[in-house]
Amino acid sequence: MKKIIASDPESKSVDFTHMNMALIQKHFPEAFADGDLNFEVLKQLLGIPVDEREEKYGLNWHGKRRARQTALAPSTGTLRPCPEDSVDWDTTQNLMIEGDNLEVLKLLQRSYAGKVKLIYIDPPYNTGTDLIYPNDFQDGIKTYLELTGQAEGATKFISNTESSGRFHTNWLNMMYPRLKLAKSLLRKDGVLICTIDENELINLGQILAEIFDEGSYEHVCVTVVHNPRGIQGTNFSYTHEYAIFVFPRGTRSIGARRIDENDIVWRSLRDNGGESLRTDARNCFYPILVRGNEIVGFDDVCDDHFHPRQTEQDGEISRVYPIDKEGVERKWRYARQSVESVRHLLRAKPTARGIEIEIGKDFGMYRTVWADKRYDANEYGTKLVNSLVPELPFSFPKSLWTVFDCIYAVVANDESAIVMDFFAGSGTTGHALWELNRQAGGRRRFILVQFPEAVPQSQRYSTIAEVTKQRLRQAAANFRQENPLFAADLGFRVFKLDSSNIRAWEPDRADLDQSLLSAVDHVKNDRTEGDILYELLLKLGLDLCVSIDKRVIAEKDVHSVGVGVLFACLSEKIDRDEVEPLAQGIVEWHKALAPAGDTTCVFRDSAFADDVAKTNLAAILQQHGLQNVRSL
Repeated sequence: MKKIIASDPESKSVDFTHMNMALIQKHFPEAFADGDLNFEVLKQLLGIPVDEREEKYGLNWHGKRRARQTALAPSTGTLRPCPEDSVDWDTTQNLMIEGDNLEVLKLLQRSYAGKVKLIYIDPPYNTGTDLIYPNDFQDGIKTYLELTGQAEGATKFISNTESSGRFHTNWLNMMYPRLKLAKSLLRKDGVLICTIDENELINLGQILAEIFDEGSYEHVCVTVVHNPRGIQGTNFSYTHEYAIFVFPRGTRSIGARRIDENDIVWRSLRDNGGESLRTDARNCFYPILVRGNEIVGFDDVCDDHFHPRQTEQDGEISRVYPIDKEGVERKWRYARQSVESVRHLLRAKPTARGIEIEIGKDFGMYRTVWADKRYDANEYGTKLVNSLVPELPFSFPKSLWTVFDCIYAVVANDESAIVMDFFAGSGTTGHALWELNRQAGGRRRFILVQFPEAVPQSQRYSTIAEVTKQRLRQAAANFRQENPLFAADLGFRVFKLDSSNIRAWEPDRADLDQSLLSAVDHVKNDRTEGDILYELLLKLGLDLCVSIDKRVIAEKDVHSVGVGVLFACLSEKIDRDEVEPLAQGIVEWHKALAPAGDTTCVFRDSAFADDVAKTNLAAILQQHGLQNVRSL
C-alpha cells in the first residue's frame, strides 16, 4: 500500500495549471520537449505568424547557454601526482587521471591543445539508470569535492530517470561542454569517436554537427554488432549500438583496414572486356612467375613475335600469360609496375587448362557496419575484464576488440599518437592501445580520465577509478608475462583532481589576525613539492610526463623540467647568504642544458628572508638571461 506524502499530488488541491498543460500536450504533443512547452512551436501549430528570423536549424534545450558558459569557465583546480598508485612512474608516458572529466579537460588545455590524434569515448547512454552529476558554473572543483566526499556540502548525484521532465536535457547539459573542450585538444587531423545507442543517437548527432561544423568535419555513423545474441526488448532483440566517427573533411584520417580474406572479392587479372587484346596495351602483356600456388615474380614484356601458351613450364616455375581458353592473346588489367605494387592481393588458382591469376578487389576502406564475433560484450568484454579485475562491480564492459579496431582505424600508422578517453570506465582504451603497440610496434600513449564514482555493491573496489587502475596494472603484468621481449611502455602515471595548491584569500572575520598570518604562505600546508611542481607544469603548458631532474644547489632542492624549460626551487627558506650560490648554480645548470626556448624560474614567495634577498636573486638570474623569474 503506497503511503501518500506531502509532495504527492494527492495531498494537494486541484492543480489547474497542470490540468491545462496536460490538455495542451494531449492535442499538441509536438509543442513539448522534455516536458516543457515551446511557445514558438505552439504558435506555429495554431497558425499564428512567427518571426522567421528566429528560426534556424539546430538543437536547442533548456540550459544550452549555461552549458556553453560552463565550457568556457576556467577551472580553479589542479592535478596532484600519485606515484604510489602508478606503474613505472619515472619512465612512463601514459596518464590515468582520477577526477571530474569536465574539470580535467579544462586543466589539460594548455599542455595538450592540438596534440591528441584520437579521442575515443563511451559515455553514459542515458538509459534511465545513469547518474548525472551537476556542473557548477561558478565553482566546479567545489562541486566535485562535495560529490566525492572530500568536502562538506549538499551537492549530490541525481538519478536521471526516464520519468524526469528533463531526461534528455540533463544528458545534453552534461555532454555539450565536454565535447566543446574535447575539440580543442584534437590535432588538425584528429578524430573523435563516440559510442552511443538509440536513446541519445539523434541528439548526439545534432550536437556533434554543431560543435564540429559540418562544413569542416565529416560525421559517419557506424553500426557495431556488439552482442550477437541480443538484449531482449519488448518487440525486438537489440544486437547493436553505434560509433560516430568525426574527422576533418577532406583529410585521410581513417587508415586502411586490415585485409580480411573473407572480405576480398576475387576476379581474373586477365582483361576480358572491350579493348582487352594484347595489341591494345603492349605493356600489359608479360609473364607472371608461379611456383606451385605461390606467385614468385614478374618477367619482362614479351616480344610481339612471341606466341606463348597460357601456361609454360620452366622447371618448378610456371610462366603464366593473359591468354584465354580460346587461345586469344589478351592483356592483364594493369601494367607490371602496378601489379607488383598490389602483389599481396594476387593469387594463383589452378584450373583444368593451366593456372589462372586472380586479383582481389579491396579498397582498404571501412564499411559502416562492423560485425565481428570478437565484439561480443559478454564473451569478449565481461569475461576478459573479470579475469583481470575479479568481482567486477559492473556488467558488460566494452569488448577489448571493439575499442582496438576503432583505435587501429585512426592511429595504426601513427606510432607516436596520443589517444584520449575521458569516460575511461574499466580502462579498455588503455588496454587496447597496449595491444596495438604489441602487434604493430610504436610508442603510442594514452590519457585516461575516470570519475571516482562510488560502487557500493562491490566489497573490493571503492570507486570505478580503482577498477580502472587495477585493470591496467593486471593487463600490464599479463603483457610482460606473455611477451617477455615486449619492451614497450606498460606503465601509467596517476594524478588526482583537487583544489589548487595556491591558497585562496578566505578571511575569518572573527579572527583576522590569524587569517593574515596564514596568508603569508600562499601554498597550502598539506601540499608537497611534487603537488606544486605539477601545477606549474599545467599552468605553463608542459606535458605531465616531461622529464624532471633534481640537483641540490646551496643545500636547496632545485628541479629542472623539460631539459631547462622550467627551473623550480620550492624550498621553504632562502636566506640572504644563500641567494648568490643558489642563483649561480641555476645559471650554470641552465648553460649546460642550453634549452632552445625561454626559461621560467619559480620560487616560493614566503621562502625569502626579506625583499632584499628576493630582489638580489632575481637580479642575478636576469643578468644571465633568465628573464622570467616568478614566485608563488
